[in-house]
Amino acid sequence: MSNREEVDALIEAKWIIPVEPAEIVLNQHAIAIDQGLIKDILPITEASQRYKPQQTLTLSDHALIPGLINLHTHAAMTLMRGLADDLPLMKWLNKHIWPTENQHVNAQFVLDGTQLACAEMIKGGITCFNDMYFFPESCAKAAISSGIRAAIGMIVIDFPTPYASDADDYLAKGLELRDKYQHNSLLSFCFAPHAPYTVSDKTFNSILTYAEQLDAPVHTHLHETRDEIRINLESSGVRPLERMQQLGLLSPNLIAVHMVHLTDYEIKLAHQYNCSIAHCPSSNMKLASGIAPISSLINQGVNVGLGTDGAASNNRLDMFEEMRLAALLAKVTNGRADTLPAHQVLKMATLNGANALGLGQLTGSLTIGKAADITAINFSHLNLTPCYDPVSHLVYAAGRENVSHVWVNGRMLLEDKQLTTLNQAELQYRTTIWQERIAATSKQSN
Repeated sequence: MSNREEVDALIEAKWIIPVEPAEIVLNQHAIAIDQGLIKDILPITEASQRYKPQQTLTLSDHALIPGLINLHTHAAMTLMRGLADDLPLMKWLNKHIWPTENQHVNAQFVLDGTQLACAEMIKGGITCFNDMYFFPESCAKAAISSGIRAAIGMIVIDFPTPYASDADDYLAKGLELRDKYQHNSLLSFCFAPHAPYTVSDKTFNSILTYAEQLDAPVHTHLHETRDEIRINLESSGVRPLERMQQLGLLSPNLIAVHMVHLTDYEIKLAHQYNCSIAHCPSSNMKLASGIAPISSLINQGVNVGLGTDGAASNNRLDMFEEMRLAALLAKVTNGRADTLPAHQVLKMATLNGANALGLGQLTGSLTIGKAADITAINFSHLNLTPCYDPVSHLVYAAGRENVSHVWVNGRMLLEDKQLTTLNQAELQYRTTIWQERIAATSKQSN
Protein backbone atom coordinates (compact mmCIF):
# COMPACT_ATOMS: atom_id res chain seq x y z
CA MET A 1 0.00 0.00 0.00
CA SER A 2 2.98 2.35 0.54
CA ASN A 3 3.58 2.42 -3.23
CA ARG A 4 0.22 4.03 -3.94
CA GLU A 5 0.42 7.13 -6.10
CA GLU A 6 -0.83 10.34 -4.54
CA VAL A 7 -3.66 12.15 -6.34
CA ASP A 8 -5.90 15.04 -5.42
CA ALA A 9 -9.21 13.18 -5.48
CA LEU A 10 -10.91 9.89 -6.21
CA ILE A 11 -14.60 9.83 -7.18
CA GLU A 12 -16.25 6.44 -6.96
CA ALA A 13 -19.58 5.95 -8.74
CA LYS A 14 -22.13 3.31 -9.66
CA TRP A 15 -21.72 4.20 -13.34
CA ILE A 16 -19.29 6.20 -15.41
CA ILE A 17 -20.48 7.18 -18.89
CA PRO A 18 -17.39 8.51 -20.68
CA VAL A 19 -19.08 9.32 -24.07
CA GLU A 20 -15.90 8.21 -25.80
CA PRO A 21 -15.50 5.38 -26.53
CA ALA A 22 -19.11 5.53 -27.72
CA GLU A 23 -21.95 3.63 -26.05
CA ILE A 24 -19.83 2.49 -23.10
CA VAL A 25 -21.12 2.34 -19.52
CA LEU A 26 -18.60 1.45 -16.83
CA ASN A 27 -20.00 -0.15 -13.69
CA GLN A 28 -18.50 0.42 -10.24
CA HIS A 29 -15.62 2.52 -11.50
CA ALA A 30 -13.72 5.50 -10.15
CA ILE A 31 -12.13 8.62 -11.62
CA ALA A 32 -8.76 9.72 -10.26
CA ILE A 33 -8.21 13.49 -10.50
CA ASP A 34 -4.88 15.24 -10.16
CA GLN A 35 -3.98 18.86 -10.88
CA GLY A 36 -7.33 19.44 -12.51
CA LEU A 37 -7.01 16.57 -14.99
CA ILE A 38 -8.45 13.08 -15.25
CA LYS A 39 -5.53 10.91 -14.17
CA ASP A 40 -7.22 7.53 -14.50
CA ILE A 41 -10.55 5.71 -14.85
CA LEU A 42 -10.57 2.22 -13.38
CA PRO A 43 -12.59 -0.24 -11.28
CA ILE A 44 -13.17 0.89 -7.72
CA THR A 45 -11.45 -2.22 -6.36
CA GLU A 46 -8.27 -1.33 -8.23
CA ALA A 47 -8.43 2.40 -7.56
CA SER A 48 -8.00 2.06 -3.80
CA GLN A 49 -4.94 -0.13 -4.32
CA ARG A 50 -3.29 2.10 -6.92
CA TYR A 51 -3.99 5.62 -5.62
CA LYS A 52 -3.71 7.54 -2.37
CA PRO A 53 -6.17 10.43 -2.72
CA GLN A 54 -6.32 13.53 -0.56
CA GLN A 55 -10.10 13.20 -0.82
CA THR A 56 -12.37 10.30 -1.69
CA LEU A 57 -16.00 10.82 -2.62
CA THR A 58 -18.23 7.76 -2.85
CA LEU A 59 -21.35 8.28 -4.98
CA SER A 60 -22.85 4.82 -4.80
CA ASP A 61 -26.17 5.74 -6.48
CA HIS A 62 -24.79 8.08 -9.12
CA ALA A 63 -23.72 8.29 -12.74
CA LEU A 64 -20.75 10.41 -13.74
CA ILE A 65 -20.90 12.03 -17.16
CA PRO A 66 -18.85 14.69 -18.92
CA GLY A 67 -20.01 18.15 -17.95
CA LEU A 68 -22.75 19.37 -20.29
CA ILE A 69 -21.77 21.99 -22.87
CA ASN A 70 -24.26 24.74 -23.71
CA LEU A 71 -23.24 25.57 -27.28
CA HIS A 72 -25.32 28.73 -27.59
CA THR A 73 -26.64 31.20 -25.07
CA HIS A 74 -26.90 34.86 -24.16
CA ALA A 75 -26.20 34.40 -20.46
CA ALA A 76 -26.90 37.92 -19.21
CA MET A 77 -30.42 37.78 -20.68
CA THR A 78 -31.48 35.79 -17.62
CA LEU A 79 -32.36 39.24 -16.26
CA MET A 80 -35.02 39.46 -19.00
CA ARG A 81 -36.49 36.02 -18.38
CA GLY A 82 -40.21 36.15 -19.11
CA LEU A 83 -40.14 39.86 -20.01
CA ALA A 84 -41.99 39.54 -23.33
CA ASP A 85 -43.29 36.05 -23.96
CA ASP A 86 -45.49 34.56 -26.67
CA LEU A 87 -44.34 36.91 -29.46
CA PRO A 88 -42.77 36.25 -32.88
CA LEU A 89 -39.00 36.76 -33.08
CA MET A 90 -38.76 40.09 -34.89
CA LYS A 91 -41.55 41.73 -32.85
CA TRP A 92 -39.99 40.32 -29.68
CA LEU A 93 -36.61 41.83 -30.65
CA ASN A 94 -37.73 45.16 -32.10
CA LYS A 95 -40.48 46.08 -29.65
CA HIS A 96 -39.20 44.65 -26.40
CA ILE A 97 -35.69 43.18 -26.17
CA TRP A 98 -33.65 45.77 -28.07
CA PRO A 99 -35.37 48.76 -26.40
CA THR A 100 -34.82 47.20 -22.96
CA GLU A 101 -31.17 46.55 -23.79
CA ASN A 102 -30.65 50.14 -24.92
CA GLN A 103 -32.03 51.42 -21.63
CA HIS A 104 -30.49 49.01 -19.16
CA VAL A 105 -27.60 46.93 -20.48
CA ASN A 106 -24.21 47.96 -19.13
CA ALA A 107 -21.19 46.20 -17.67
CA GLN A 108 -22.87 45.63 -14.28
CA PHE A 109 -26.06 44.29 -15.88
CA VAL A 110 -24.00 41.73 -17.81
CA LEU A 111 -21.95 40.77 -14.76
CA ASP A 112 -25.03 40.25 -12.58
CA GLY A 113 -27.04 38.52 -15.29
CA THR A 114 -24.21 36.21 -16.26
CA GLN A 115 -23.49 35.23 -12.67
CA LEU A 116 -27.17 34.38 -12.28
CA ALA A 117 -26.94 32.29 -15.45
CA CYS A 118 -23.76 30.58 -14.25
CA ALA A 119 -25.51 29.58 -11.02
CA GLU A 120 -28.44 28.13 -12.96
CA MET A 121 -26.17 26.31 -15.39
CA ILE A 122 -23.88 24.84 -12.73
CA LYS A 123 -26.88 23.56 -10.77
CA GLY A 124 -28.05 21.94 -14.01
CA GLY A 125 -24.79 20.12 -14.71
CA ILE A 126 -23.42 22.53 -17.34
CA THR A 127 -19.65 23.02 -17.14
CA CYS A 128 -19.08 25.11 -20.30
CA PHE A 129 -21.15 27.67 -22.19
CA ASN A 130 -20.70 29.53 -25.46
CA ASP A 131 -21.88 33.10 -25.04
CA MET A 132 -22.89 35.95 -27.32
CA TYR A 133 -23.68 39.26 -25.67
CA PHE A 134 -22.61 42.83 -25.06
CA PHE A 135 -19.90 43.79 -22.54
CA PRO A 136 -18.19 40.39 -22.89
CA GLU A 137 -15.53 41.28 -20.32
CA SER A 138 -18.26 41.17 -17.70
CA CYS A 139 -19.16 37.70 -18.95
CA ALA A 140 -15.53 36.66 -18.62
CA LYS A 141 -15.37 38.01 -15.06
CA ALA A 142 -18.59 36.18 -14.14
CA ALA A 143 -17.27 32.89 -15.52
CA ILE A 144 -13.98 33.25 -13.66
CA SER A 145 -15.71 34.10 -10.38
CA SER A 146 -18.04 31.10 -10.67
CA GLY A 147 -15.39 28.66 -11.88
CA ILE A 148 -17.31 27.60 -14.99
CA ARG A 149 -15.70 27.23 -18.42
CA ALA A 150 -16.81 29.76 -21.04
CA ALA A 151 -16.30 30.55 -24.70
CA ILE A 152 -16.60 34.33 -24.73
CA GLY A 153 -18.29 35.80 -27.78
CA MET A 154 -16.57 38.82 -29.30
CA ILE A 155 -19.90 40.24 -30.41
CA VAL A 156 -20.18 42.29 -33.60
CA ILE A 157 -23.26 44.09 -34.90
CA ASP A 158 -23.61 46.91 -37.42
CA PHE A 159 -25.48 49.42 -35.28
CA PRO A 160 -24.46 51.34 -32.17
CA THR A 161 -25.33 50.17 -28.69
CA PRO A 162 -24.21 51.29 -25.23
CA TYR A 163 -21.31 48.81 -25.64
CA ALA A 164 -19.82 49.97 -28.96
CA SER A 165 -20.33 52.61 -31.64
CA ASP A 166 -19.79 50.67 -34.87
CA ALA A 167 -18.45 47.37 -36.25
CA ASP A 168 -14.82 48.44 -35.97
CA ASP A 169 -15.34 49.41 -32.35
CA TYR A 170 -16.94 46.03 -31.55
CA LEU A 171 -14.05 44.20 -33.17
CA ALA A 172 -11.36 46.30 -31.48
CA LYS A 173 -12.92 45.80 -28.05
CA GLY A 174 -13.34 42.06 -28.62
CA LEU A 175 -9.75 41.57 -29.74
CA GLU A 176 -8.44 43.63 -26.83
CA LEU A 177 -10.44 41.43 -24.45
CA ARG A 178 -9.05 38.27 -26.04
CA ASP A 179 -5.49 39.57 -25.65
CA LYS A 180 -6.16 40.33 -21.98
CA TYR A 181 -7.65 36.96 -21.01
CA GLN A 182 -6.37 34.46 -23.57
CA HIS A 183 -4.13 32.69 -21.05
CA ASN A 184 -6.92 32.03 -18.55
CA SER A 185 -7.52 28.27 -18.46
CA LEU A 186 -11.32 28.68 -18.13
CA LEU A 187 -11.77 30.95 -21.14
CA SER A 188 -11.70 30.63 -24.91
CA PHE A 189 -12.92 33.13 -27.49
CA CYS A 190 -15.21 33.14 -30.54
CA PHE A 191 -16.08 35.87 -33.00
CA ALA A 192 -19.80 36.45 -32.57
CA PRO A 193 -21.40 38.38 -35.44
CA HIS A 194 -25.04 38.51 -34.43
CA ALA A 195 -26.81 37.48 -37.65
CA PRO A 196 -26.85 38.11 -41.42
CA TYR A 197 -29.59 40.71 -41.04
CA THR A 198 -27.55 42.81 -38.57
CA VAL A 199 -24.04 42.38 -40.02
CA SER A 200 -22.85 43.67 -43.41
CA ASP A 201 -20.64 41.90 -45.94
CA LYS A 202 -17.84 44.35 -45.14
CA THR A 203 -18.01 43.45 -41.46
CA PHE A 204 -18.18 39.72 -42.17
CA ASN A 205 -15.04 40.09 -44.34
CA SER A 206 -13.17 41.74 -41.48
CA ILE A 207 -14.28 38.99 -39.10
CA LEU A 208 -13.15 36.31 -41.55
CA THR A 209 -9.70 37.87 -41.80
CA TYR A 210 -9.23 37.90 -38.03
CA ALA A 211 -10.79 34.45 -37.54
CA GLU A 212 -8.39 32.89 -40.04
CA GLN A 213 -5.40 34.63 -38.47
CA LEU A 214 -6.35 33.49 -34.96
CA ASP A 215 -7.94 30.13 -35.92
CA ALA A 216 -10.97 31.17 -33.87
CA PRO A 217 -14.57 29.95 -34.22
CA VAL A 218 -17.23 32.20 -35.73
CA HIS A 219 -20.51 31.91 -33.85
CA THR A 220 -23.62 33.36 -35.54
CA HIS A 221 -27.40 32.96 -35.83
CA LEU A 222 -28.25 31.49 -39.22
CA HIS A 223 -31.46 30.35 -40.94
CA GLU A 224 -33.46 30.79 -37.74
CA THR A 225 -36.69 32.06 -39.33
CA ARG A 226 -38.34 32.36 -42.71
CA ASP A 227 -38.32 36.14 -42.26
CA GLU A 228 -34.52 36.10 -41.97
CA ILE A 229 -34.27 34.19 -45.23
CA ARG A 230 -36.75 36.52 -46.96
CA ILE A 231 -34.86 39.63 -45.81
CA ASN A 232 -31.57 38.20 -47.09
CA LEU A 233 -33.10 37.27 -50.45
CA GLU A 234 -34.51 40.78 -50.84
CA SER A 235 -31.24 42.50 -49.91
CA SER A 236 -28.66 40.26 -51.58
CA GLY A 237 -30.53 37.92 -53.93
CA VAL A 238 -29.36 34.77 -52.14
CA ARG A 239 -30.28 32.81 -49.01
CA PRO A 240 -28.12 33.46 -45.91
CA LEU A 241 -26.07 30.25 -46.08
CA GLU A 242 -25.17 30.86 -49.71
CA ARG A 243 -24.16 34.40 -48.79
CA MET A 244 -21.89 32.98 -46.09
CA GLN A 245 -20.40 30.64 -48.69
CA GLN A 246 -19.75 33.52 -51.09
CA LEU A 247 -18.03 35.45 -48.30
CA GLY A 248 -15.83 32.45 -47.42
CA LEU A 249 -17.28 31.96 -43.95
CA LEU A 250 -18.32 28.33 -44.35
CA SER A 251 -15.57 26.33 -42.65
CA PRO A 252 -14.90 23.98 -39.69
CA ASN A 253 -14.68 27.15 -37.56
CA LEU A 254 -18.30 28.14 -38.21
CA ILE A 255 -20.85 27.50 -35.45
CA ALA A 256 -24.21 28.11 -37.14
CA VAL A 257 -26.96 28.60 -34.56
CA HIS A 258 -30.50 27.30 -35.21
CA MET A 259 -30.31 26.28 -38.91
CA VAL A 260 -34.05 25.58 -38.90
CA HIS A 261 -35.03 26.20 -42.52
CA LEU A 262 -32.66 24.31 -44.82
CA THR A 263 -32.84 22.82 -48.28
CA ASP A 264 -31.18 19.50 -49.08
CA TYR A 265 -28.46 21.45 -50.88
CA GLU A 266 -27.81 23.60 -47.79
CA ILE A 267 -27.52 20.49 -45.61
CA LYS A 268 -24.90 19.18 -48.02
CA LEU A 269 -23.11 22.53 -47.90
CA ALA A 270 -22.88 22.33 -44.11
CA HIS A 271 -21.30 18.90 -44.46
CA GLN A 272 -19.02 19.89 -47.34
CA TYR A 273 -17.46 22.68 -45.29
CA ASN A 274 -17.47 20.76 -41.97
CA CYS A 275 -19.55 23.40 -40.21
CA SER A 276 -20.96 22.83 -36.74
CA ILE A 277 -24.58 23.43 -35.77
CA ALA A 278 -25.91 24.67 -32.42
CA HIS A 279 -29.38 23.13 -32.14
CA CYS A 280 -31.73 25.02 -29.76
CA PRO A 281 -35.00 23.07 -29.78
CA SER A 282 -36.78 24.86 -26.90
CA SER A 283 -36.13 28.34 -28.28
CA ASN A 284 -37.07 27.27 -31.80
CA MET A 285 -40.36 25.92 -30.50
CA LYS A 286 -41.19 28.83 -28.18
CA LEU A 287 -40.57 31.46 -30.87
CA ALA A 288 -42.39 29.28 -33.43
CA SER A 289 -39.29 29.36 -35.64
CA GLY A 290 -39.72 25.73 -36.66
CA ILE A 291 -38.04 22.35 -36.22
CA ALA A 292 -34.48 21.99 -37.47
CA PRO A 293 -33.73 18.96 -39.69
CA ILE A 294 -31.23 17.59 -37.21
CA SER A 295 -31.35 13.93 -38.18
CA SER A 296 -30.70 14.87 -41.83
CA LEU A 297 -27.72 16.98 -40.78
CA ILE A 298 -26.33 14.19 -38.60
CA ASN A 299 -26.91 11.60 -41.34
CA GLN A 300 -24.81 13.82 -43.62
CA GLY A 301 -22.03 13.76 -41.00
CA VAL A 302 -22.50 17.32 -39.71
CA ASN A 303 -21.35 17.98 -36.15
CA VAL A 304 -24.41 19.05 -34.12
CA GLY A 305 -24.29 20.28 -30.53
CA LEU A 306 -27.04 21.54 -28.24
CA GLY A 307 -27.73 24.99 -26.84
CA THR A 308 -30.38 26.60 -24.70
CA ASP A 309 -30.35 30.05 -26.31
CA GLY A 310 -30.98 32.85 -23.80
CA ALA A 311 -33.37 32.62 -20.88
CA ALA A 312 -35.40 35.46 -22.44
CA SER A 313 -36.48 33.13 -25.26
CA ASN A 314 -36.40 29.69 -23.65
CA ASN A 315 -36.94 30.42 -20.58
CA ARG A 316 -34.58 27.91 -18.95
CA LEU A 317 -30.87 27.20 -19.22
CA ASP A 318 -31.62 23.50 -18.96
CA MET A 319 -29.62 21.08 -21.07
CA PHE A 320 -31.57 18.05 -19.84
CA GLU A 321 -34.68 19.60 -21.36
CA GLU A 322 -32.80 20.28 -24.62
CA MET A 323 -31.60 16.66 -24.80
CA ARG A 324 -35.08 15.27 -24.32
CA LEU A 325 -36.69 17.66 -26.79
CA ALA A 326 -33.98 17.09 -29.40
CA ALA A 327 -34.57 13.35 -29.27
CA LEU A 328 -38.36 13.53 -29.32
CA LEU A 329 -38.59 16.13 -32.09
CA ALA A 330 -36.26 14.14 -34.30
CA LYS A 331 -38.35 11.00 -33.83
CA VAL A 332 -41.71 12.61 -34.52
CA THR A 333 -40.55 14.57 -37.57
CA ASN A 334 -38.93 11.48 -39.10
CA GLY A 335 -41.64 9.02 -38.11
CA ARG A 336 -38.99 6.66 -36.72
CA ALA A 337 -38.53 5.80 -33.06
CA ASP A 338 -34.90 4.80 -33.60
CA THR A 339 -33.93 8.28 -34.82
CA LEU A 340 -31.43 10.05 -32.55
CA PRO A 341 -30.99 7.42 -29.79
CA ALA A 342 -30.11 8.48 -26.28
CA HIS A 343 -26.35 7.88 -26.50
CA GLN A 344 -26.18 10.09 -29.60
CA VAL A 345 -28.08 12.90 -27.88
CA LEU A 346 -25.75 12.75 -24.86
CA LYS A 347 -22.81 13.10 -27.23
CA MET A 348 -24.47 16.14 -28.81
CA ALA A 349 -24.72 17.72 -25.34
CA THR A 350 -21.08 17.05 -24.50
CA LEU A 351 -18.36 16.07 -26.97
CA ASN A 352 -20.01 17.54 -30.07
CA GLY A 353 -20.24 20.91 -28.37
CA ALA A 354 -16.62 20.72 -27.30
CA ASN A 355 -15.53 19.86 -30.83
CA ALA A 356 -17.51 22.78 -32.25
CA LEU A 357 -15.66 25.15 -29.91
CA GLY A 358 -12.25 23.66 -30.73
CA LEU A 359 -12.08 22.27 -27.18
CA GLY A 360 -12.45 18.57 -27.94
CA GLN A 361 -8.95 17.79 -26.76
CA LEU A 362 -9.66 19.49 -23.44
CA THR A 363 -13.23 18.59 -22.46
CA GLY A 364 -16.44 16.93 -23.64
CA SER A 365 -15.69 13.35 -22.60
CA LEU A 366 -14.32 11.53 -19.57
CA THR A 367 -10.94 10.64 -21.03
CA ILE A 368 -7.57 10.29 -19.34
CA GLY A 369 -5.60 13.49 -19.82
CA LYS A 370 -8.62 15.75 -20.31
CA ALA A 371 -9.81 18.36 -17.85
CA ALA A 372 -11.85 16.98 -14.98
CA ASP A 373 -15.12 18.59 -16.10
CA ILE A 374 -17.61 16.19 -14.55
CA THR A 375 -21.29 16.11 -13.65
CA ALA A 376 -22.80 13.64 -11.18
CA ILE A 377 -26.46 12.62 -11.40
CA ASN A 378 -28.16 11.00 -8.41
CA PHE A 379 -30.15 7.97 -9.57
CA SER A 380 -31.67 7.25 -6.16
CA HIS A 381 -34.55 9.65 -6.86
CA LEU A 382 -37.96 8.11 -7.52
CA ASN A 383 -38.18 9.56 -11.04
CA LEU A 384 -35.11 7.51 -12.00
CA THR A 385 -36.25 4.24 -10.44
CA PRO A 386 -36.00 1.52 -11.65
CA CYS A 387 -33.07 1.91 -14.03
CA TYR A 388 -32.34 -0.59 -16.79
CA ASP A 389 -30.25 1.78 -18.92
CA PRO A 390 -28.63 4.86 -17.33
CA VAL A 391 -27.97 6.57 -20.68
CA SER A 392 -31.64 6.28 -21.62
CA HIS A 393 -32.60 7.72 -18.24
CA LEU A 394 -30.27 10.71 -18.70
CA VAL A 395 -32.13 11.74 -21.85
CA TYR A 396 -35.71 10.63 -21.20
CA ALA A 397 -36.20 10.59 -17.42
CA ALA A 398 -33.59 12.69 -15.62
CA GLY A 399 -33.85 16.41 -14.98
CA ARG A 400 -31.48 19.05 -13.75
CA GLU A 401 -32.96 18.55 -10.26
CA ASN A 402 -31.13 15.19 -10.20
CA VAL A 403 -27.69 16.81 -10.56
CA SER A 404 -25.80 16.55 -7.28
CA HIS A 405 -22.16 17.47 -7.95
CA VAL A 406 -20.26 19.40 -10.61
CA TRP A 407 -16.52 19.81 -11.17
CA VAL A 408 -14.63 22.03 -13.62
CA ASN A 409 -10.87 21.57 -13.89
CA GLY A 410 -11.20 19.26 -10.88
CA ARG A 411 -12.68 22.03 -8.73
CA MET A 412 -16.03 21.25 -7.15
CA LEU A 413 -18.55 23.96 -8.05
CA LEU A 414 -21.62 22.08 -6.78
CA GLU A 415 -21.53 19.90 -3.68
CA ASP A 416 -24.67 17.99 -2.73
CA LYS A 417 -26.70 20.47 -4.83
CA GLN A 418 -25.16 23.49 -3.08
CA LEU A 419 -23.16 26.11 -4.99
CA THR A 420 -19.63 26.49 -3.66
CA THR A 421 -18.46 29.59 -5.57
CA LEU A 422 -21.56 31.79 -5.83
CA ASN A 423 -23.79 33.27 -3.13
CA GLN A 424 -27.37 32.43 -4.06
CA ALA A 425 -28.96 34.98 -1.72
CA GLU A 426 -26.78 37.77 -3.10
CA LEU A 427 -27.67 36.79 -6.66
CA GLN A 428 -31.37 36.88 -5.85
CA TYR A 429 -30.99 40.31 -4.23
CA ARG A 430 -29.20 41.81 -7.25
CA THR A 431 -31.71 40.21 -9.61
CA THR A 432 -34.61 41.84 -7.75
CA ILE A 433 -33.01 45.28 -8.20
CA TRP A 434 -32.77 44.77 -11.97
CA GLN A 435 -36.28 43.38 -12.14
CA GLU A 436 -37.70 46.50 -10.50
CA ARG A 437 -35.78 48.82 -12.85
CA ILE A 438 -36.79 46.94 -16.00
CA ALA A 439 -40.41 46.55 -14.93
CA ALA A 440 -40.70 50.27 -14.25
CA THR A 441 -39.42 51.29 -17.68
CA SER A 442 -41.48 48.59 -19.42
CA LYS A 443 -44.67 50.05 -17.90
CA GLN A 444 -43.68 53.56 -19.03
CA SER A 445 -43.07 52.44 -22.61
CA ASN A 446 -46.43 50.65 -22.73
